[in-house]
Amino acid sequence: MTTTKDQRPSLTHQLFAELSAIRQQPCLSLYQSTHRRHPANQQDPIRFRNHVKELEASLRTSYSAAETKLFLEPFESLAHDTDFWNHTLEGLAVLGAPGIFWAIRIPLSVNEFVAVADSFHTKPLRRFLQSVDRYQVLGLSRDKIRLFEGNQRALDEVVLVPSVPRTITEALGAELSEPHDTVTAHGGVGGESAPMHHGHGGKSDEVDIDAERFFRAIDRAVLEHYSRPSGLPLVLAALPEHHHLFRQVSKNPFLVDDAITSNPDSVSVEELRALAWRAMEPRYHARLAALGEEYKNAKSTGLGSDDLEQIAKAAVSGKVATLLVEANRQVAGQLNSTTGFVEIGDNSGLQVHDLLDDLSELVTQKGGQALVISTEQMPTRTGLAATYRY
Repeated sequence: MTTTKDQRPSLTHQLFAELSAIRQQPCLSLYQSTHRRHPANQQDPIRFRNHVKELEASLRTSYSAAETKLFLEPFESLAHDTDFWNHTLEGLAVLGAPGIFWAIRIPLSVNEFVAVADSFHTKPLRRFLQSVDRYQVLGLSRDKIRLFEGNQRALDEVVLVPSVPRTITEALGAELSEPHDTVTAHGGVGGESAPMHHGHGGKSDEVDIDAERFFRAIDRAVLEHYSRPSGLPLVLAALPEHHHLFRQVSKNPFLVDDAITSNPDSVSVEELRALAWRAMEPRYHARLAALGEEYKNAKSTGLGSDDLEQIAKAAVSGKVATLLVEANRQVAGQLNSTTGFVEIGDNSGLQVHDLLDDLSELVTQKGGQALVISTEQMPTRTGLAATYRY
């Protein structure tokens, strides 16, 4: 993998896999909650610098002053990046190793955590990636799109990669009918009124053809660059008259039936989040109930466990199909990924490990799924619930 001194990517399953594979020591992990708005966000860089001092103290127990300074250079640079601190979300993960540096904004509050170890602490990222309440929203009109990603608490617009067209002109280019009629959507949030075509005669047919080609191009691009990599359900937000055509041409299996029948440009982002969550909430509760019921049925037939040592041994052999992990629980210790042997106890220095984090990574590597969920949603009291394949 190509390393970089300064990278601020969006968190995806691919990035998470890359993080989990890194073994350049030392691995520095820093997590803190942040704030979106002034004046609360003024304290964020101050707290960050304090956490960097904690990293420095830990590093100095094993490395020279010169080595420590080198490891912390990108952290110090970020601490003085005013633009970065003016555009934070609810949480922040900053991960560094020799030649590698990530600063990842997360729309989810995280527990303050600092560690120097031989691998990154990734559980908070897993909690975000594998939360069952995440979704994406495609804001669609006849001639442009916007994409959002969120959960039940927040919704943020996604900065589209250059290869994803934002407008009908970008998508169709020379194939766009000339002259191209403009389309104005009239009506309120519910989109009761139909759009008015400003043109003459048969030009409206050309506009419809252009819209269909535009929708096909958008569908392909969103599937390739966002839906498939994230695996998230996609909610369509558009005026009612655009829903049928888009669904008719769409090949995206992540597009859900429930939708938002509003012009996405006529509502605020917070209103759009509320509408999206109204569509997603039944799916969210249904999935949680299904996960809990699946574990209980498995446990009753000997195909499930909530015992850490038993699950660790099952994970090594690839038996674990689904592992539920309590979000805010940590267990210090060591996991032997070859034998499944678990040694529970306090860690220090470069041997800081969260057993639940390591176990989740092992299950994922063996082809299972690890889902981090809240205490209230856990079907057990041990912080773990595993369903076995056999």
